[in-house]
This record gives sequence, C-alpha cells and structure tokens, in this order.
Amino acid sequence: MHSLVCNRFTILLFLLGWFGPANTVSPTHYDPKHNLLAQVFGTKIIRLYPPTESELLCPFPSDSLLFNTSQLDIEDPNLFTTNCNLQTAKYCEFLLEPGMVLYMPPKWWHFIKSLSESFSVSFWFE
Repeated sequence: MHSLVCNRFTILLFLLGWFGPANTVSPTHYDPKHNLLAQVFGTKIIRLYPPTESELLCPFPSDSLLFNTSQLDIEDPNLFTTNCNLQTAKYCEFLLEPGMVLYMPPKWWHFIKSLSESFSVSFWFE
C-alpha cells in the first residue's frame, strides 16, 4: 500500500501484479475499490457488467466469503440453457492489449481470461 498526498487529501493506493500463462481465468467478480488495470504484456479478454446486473449474475450469498463472486461459469457452453435470465444482462466485452489501461469503478463485475502469457498491474484506490 502506498499513500499519495495531493494538496489537502491523501489517496491510498494498492498495487497488485497479475502474472500467468495463457488461459488463466479470473472468474466473474467485483472489487470494492476503484481499479486501473494496466496491461504490460500479453492480451486478455475482459467482460464487464454494471452493478445493475448483479442479480442476473447469481452472486454467492452475502454472508459467504465469496459474496463478491458469481456462481456462474461464464465459459460454460450450456450456461444460457440453464440460466436464461443471464441472456438479458447488459455487458461489454473487449481485448486488453499491452499499453492499454482499463478503469473499473467499484462493484462493476468483471470476467478476465488471458489469451497468452501475460502480466497486468492493478492500481486500486479509494
């Protein structure tokens, strides 16, 4: 954790590194803080859902350790036959390539899969 002092306020900054081989998956979840995800090398596919779609993503119960994680496997080819409500969920999907930075507001759901060996850095802040 790092602190940045700007004029009269302090920003707490958390740095997280994500390194992995091709096909590494981060299941659909949300983070509690603002997040700038910077892609250093490799490519990732990212699917973002706004917080308004939370119910459709079937999160684990609020008293669970995984309360911020979806119970659904977005990559399951039978997903839409078993969970037809998800078909109505609004989302955007795109590639995050080297040199790109993605801003994710708190509580925005995201699914991430690396398409190649890759390294990313997350800058979480409040």
